[in-house]
Amino acid sequence: MLTLLLVHAVAAVLAVPLVRWLDRRAFTLLALAPTATTVWAAFQGPAVLRGQTPEVVVPWVPSLGAELAFRLDPLSWVLTLLVGGVGALVLFYCGSYFHAKDPGSARFAAVLTAFTGAMTGLVLADDLVQLYVFWELTTVFSYLLIGYDAHKRSARRAATQALVVTTFGGLAMLVGLIVIGQAAGTYRLSAVLVDFPTGPAVTVAVVLLLVGAISKSALVPFHFWLPAAMAAPTPVSAYLHAAAMVKAGIYLVARFAPAAAEMPEWRTTVLVLGLATMVIGGYRSLRQHDVKLLLAFGTVSQLGFLTVLVGAGTAAATTAGIALLIAHATFKASLFLVVGIVDHQTGTRDLRELSGLGRRMPLLAVVGTVSAASMAGVPVAAGFVAKEAAYAAFLQDPVVLGVLVLGSVLTAAYSARFVWGTFWRKPGVPDSTSPRPSAGLIASPLVLAGVTLLAGPLAPLVDRPAALIAHDLPGEAEHLALWHGFSAPLLLTVLTFGLAAVLVVTKDRVEALQARGPAVPGADRGYRKTVRAVDRIAVEVTGATQRGSLPIYLASILLVVVLVPGGALLWTRPWPSDVVLYDNVGQVLVGIVVVAAAVLTVRARRRLRAVMLAGVTGYGVTLLFVLHAGPDLALTQALAETITLVVFVLALRRLPPFFSSRPLVGTRWVRVAIGVAVGTCTSLFALVASGARVAVPVSIDLPDLAYSFGGGKNVVNVTLVDARAWDTMGEISVLLVAATGVASLVFNRRMGSIDQAFTAHTDPQEDAPRRSRLQNWLPAGSTVDPERRSVVFEVVTRLTFHAILVLSIYLVFSGHNQPGGGFAGGLVAGLALVVRYLAGGRYEFNTAVPINAGWLLGSGLFLSAGTGLVGILIGQGVLQTAIIQFDVVLLGHVKLVTSLFFDVGVYLLVVGLVVDVIRSLGAEVDRQIEEEVSR
Repeated sequence: MLTLLLVHAVAAVLAVPLVRWLDRRAFTLLALAPTATTVWAAFQGPAVLRGQTPEVVVPWVPSLGAELAFRLDPLSWVLTLLVGGVGALVLFYCGSYFHAKDPGSARFAAVLTAFTGAMTGLVLADDLVQLYVFWELTTVFSYLLIGYDAHKRSARRAATQALVVTTFGGLAMLVGLIVIGQAAGTYRLSAVLVDFPTGPAVTVAVVLLLVGAISKSALVPFHFWLPAAMAAPTPVSAYLHAAAMVKAGIYLVARFAPAAAEMPEWRTTVLVLGLATMVIGGYRSLRQHDVKLLLAFGTVSQLGFLTVLVGAGTAAATTAGIALLIAHATFKASLFLVVGIVDHQTGTRDLRELSGLGRRMPLLAVVGTVSAASMAGVPVAAGFVAKEAAYAAFLQDPVVLGVLVLGSVLTAAYSARFVWGTFWRKPGVPDSTSPRPSAGLIASPLVLAGVTLLAGPLAPLVDRPAALIAHDLPGEAEHLALWHGFSAPLLLTVLTFGLAAVLVVTKDRVEALQARGPAVPGADRGYRKTVRAVDRIAVEVTGATQRGSLPIYLASILLVVVLVPGGALLWTRPWPSDVVLYDNVGQVLVGIVVVAAAVLTVRARRRLRAVMLAGVTGYGVTLLFVLHAGPDLALTQALAETITLVVFVLALRRLPPFFSSRPLVGTRWVRVAIGVAVGTCTSLFALVASGARVAVPVSIDLPDLAYSFGGGKNVVNVTLVDARAWDTMGEISVLLVAATGVASLVFNRRMGSIDQAFTAHTDPQEDAPRRSRLQNWLPAGSTVDPERRSVVFEVVTRLTFHAILVLSIYLVFSGHNQPGGGFAGGLVAGLALVVRYLAGGRYEFNTAVPINAGWLLGSGLFLSAGTGLVGILIGQGVLQTAIIQFDVVLLGHVKLVTSLFFDVGVYLLVVGLVVDVIRSLGAEVDRQIEEEVSR
């Protein structure tokens, strides 16, 4: 199962280059990923139908009990077949739907393939947290797919609306999942459902789960986002809004119904909202002239129908729900694809402008009519079997049954409206002369229409998995079949079609009545008002609390630190009894220097002097690390302090040399008081924390554990890249975000290109004699103003640059056993680049680093994250190192740990960070200064 998800992930990554290489033909190759899922699920079918449940569990963070758990039971098997099968057909359809050289098709292909994988992971997930992760991935990918045409305001608005609504529901669902997981004592979904917890908190959690489900499946009152999402390309509607995304909510209801359906809150919510959605969606569908919107509101109606069936909590209703789930995925996906063909060939979806399309495109008309017939529940098709089973399931509940009949009448009516509006000839409207669709375009809806037609006679094949899904529910279900004889459900079907025929015959009068009906405030309008109100409240709150004063912000944060934990410290007074002030005189001397430098820093009037004095405090901490026998920490501290000084100095060029005369004397003493209080509290925190230990320090065993677990003797490095690799992963991710933020704040125009740097250097010397060219120690040294050049500095840089780079690489490779590592090595390489920039200017720096910093940052994070897969491949935890030992001729015995590649990723990311900072605060500021001087 994990392999299937990896296949989708790889396909999504390769989608962009494939589409750029093969154009729209690449969609056929990408369809192989969901096809593989479908084939795999088909081969697993016999085992699943025998009652077996294949499982895959991969430990992730064993200490936290986190794991990747996947399980294939009958419900997930049915959904996997639908997600994979329909996904493959939609991707194949895209190969003919998009125009050649469509600029957005590459991104669309990547996102749609990734969505297919996320949906597959959702239905296979057997962990509550994992379920939520895949749930939100489908939300994000659907946002990108709906907003495919970002130039259209309607697409942007629809994408944002879908994201806000489904994310709101997802967050509510997350709270419910956590409460249920904590109450059950496990987050394994299968285990939770076997022994479902009870209590008031669990009842609230179940309601929160339903909020997530109804928002995802577009039930009232969240139904408005789905019709708006029709701004997306038709393949998106055919997949997300027929067979995938909206089915996630149905899946969630079906999954938890056996355990929660007996709760009154569950049954009331499911039945009331489901029935209301079915009727409202059907009513709204009859008012539409855009056939795609007609299908959208019809989808809303059918989702309400499905929710009632799978959430009712009886065996009969669930069996009918599974039959309708399969039927709806096939006929609705086919209908959306048919609408896409109509729009693609004619350029319109307005049924008032379509005429004679059935004669012009007879095969398309047959496909659309068969699919619409299944949607209406016409005998023989799959929809008929599902509707008959639904009627039979609620014969003992006349209220629910009556609403289902009413909703089915509306369904049959708008199905007929779709066929009439799309394919029939209309008086006064010229017949269509559009070209017929290609075979590749019509193949997918043809296959889906064939499936929905054959699924009726083959209903017993669906009966077996449906019976297994409904096995633990109360009541008995009638077997799915095309014919049960003359019965009450059949009479209700006849009544349904009779009433629907009346609506179809009197369609003009029905439209007039709907037009004259009272204007009911729409849910979409309520959403817009709510969003505007939230925006207004946010503006008012921000204006009242965020006044733009950094000193006030900082003072507020620090005062909270002093008052809350500091007050608790003074209240409890847990002072340690045995305090050692210092170990040797050197610590005292260094401490005096650090304190003196700190005091002089706050009294300094010059910015540069303050920076240098602050640097003294940093280097003083480095000496304290040395005195405490921590060479690795000392090395990292010294390098980081040096880089920080460089960044400060580069930034000071755009600031006045002196601090302002503000703040006034009164506020200055307030700041002094806050500073003293914070310093005192911080010192006391450290003192109490270090003296509160009662157990044996874990650091005693770290040297042995580092070697046995991570294969290294450097405890700090092994901890960072192996034992606490997840922490390091988070830290380097923050570094990447920081680098991006610095660049985005500084760059307002692109700086001179690297090609310009080379031109500025080489052109004047193109015909110069060799001896003259040899006078330049650096390739772009001549681009520096002669008054600023230092030949000595250039010579030293030329002689030491490569040696420093070699040293940085040595630190990376030796860091597992000696002081060093990827972070220290990256800082050393960054300092070498800083020296190169200071000696030769921005053009020299571009010559030394002729690549974009983003490539270094991205490659480093990708390499570090990719190392985590090694642990999975060898059957261990994510990011756990593997120790490889072998003998090499001449070199002898070689011991290699895979965490070395994690360290290399850290190295690349740190170098990329330094490059980004130099290009923004150094080279870009240089360019801005040059422009100001030349004006």
